[in-house]
Amino acid sequence: MIYLRSINFPNANKEADFTWRISHTCYDSFYPFKVLSAKGLERLDFEPVTILYGGNGSGKSTALNVIAEKQQIKRDAIFNKSPFYADYVEMCKIETESEIPENSRIITSDDVFDYLLNLRSLNDGIDLRREEVFFDYLNRTVPEWGKKAHLQMKSLEDYDEIKKMVNARRKTQSRYTRDNLMDNARTFSNGESAFMYFTEKIGEKGLYILDEPENSLSPKLQMELARFIEDSARFFECQIIMSTHSPFLLALKGAKIYDLDKNPTTVKPWTELEHIRLYHEFFKENAGEF
Repeated sequence: MIYLRSINFPNANKEADFTWRISHTCYDSFYPFKVLSAKGLERLDFEPVTILYGGNGSGKSTALNVIAEKQQIKRDAIFNKSPFYADYVEMCKIETESEIPENSRIITSDDVFDYLLNLRSLNDGIDLRREEVFFDYLNRTVPEWGKKAHLQMKSLEDYDEIKKMVNARRKTQSRYTRDNLMDNARTFSNGESAFMYFTEKIGEKGLYILDEPENSLSPKLQMELARFIEDSARFFECQIIMSTHSPFLLALKGAKIYDLDKNPTTVKPWTELEHIRLYHEFFKENAGEF
C-alpha cells in the first residue's frame, strides 16, 4: 500500500536564498538546512517499503523527522527542533497517493528507550512491594523475626492474623510471594519488550516511519521484525519508511533502498551496500571457522 508518494526537499540554491536572508543573525547553525542538500538529496519516491541507509550524520533521521513533521504524524518522544525547522519543513513538498490514516506514527529509538525506562520504573515499584511481602512472610513464619509469630487468639482480628500465619507456613517463601503479589510486569528481556513495542504500535492500514528499529534487538528478533514488517506491508495495507543498518531489514523483499553514503544519493540493491559487502567478505574469510 502506498499513502505517501514522494517528498521534495529544498535544493542547495533554495537553501542558499533562505540562509542569505538571515545570515546577519547570531545563529551559527541553520539545521536542518544544508544536511540533505549536502548529499545531493532533493527527492524521495516511496514504495510500500522504503529504506534509508547511511552512516552517522548522513541525514537519515533528519529526513524521517521532516517527513513526519510535514504530515503531522503522531509520535511519543519529543525531538530537538532548531529555530529554522518550521521554515525548512514549509519548503518541502509532499505528494500523497491517498489520505494518511490517523493511526500512522513515527517510532524512534527514543520512543523505545522511554518505553523500556517506564517499564523499568514500574518494575522498581513492584520490586519494592515484593520486598514488603518477603518481610511479611518472615514476620509470620520465623519465631524470632517478630511478634506476629507468637500471636494468640484474643479477638477476631487475632483470628485473621493467625489464619494468615498458618497459611503462610504451608507455603514456601516464593510461592507465598507469587500468591500475594501480581506478576512482575517485565517478564521479557529488553529486546523482547522492544520487539513487542513495535508489534503493538504498528497496526493495520497506516504509514509507519521507523528510525533504526533494530536497536536493542538480537539478530533473531531482527529477523522476526523483518517478517512482521513484510507481512504488514503485504497483507495489512501498511506503508513503511525506515532507516536501518540491519542486514535482515535491508534484505526485505521489494524494499527500495536509498544509499545516503553516496553523493548524490542513489538507489541500490541491498547486496551492493558497503557494510553488507564488509559482512560478506568477513564471513567468507572466516568460512572455515563454521
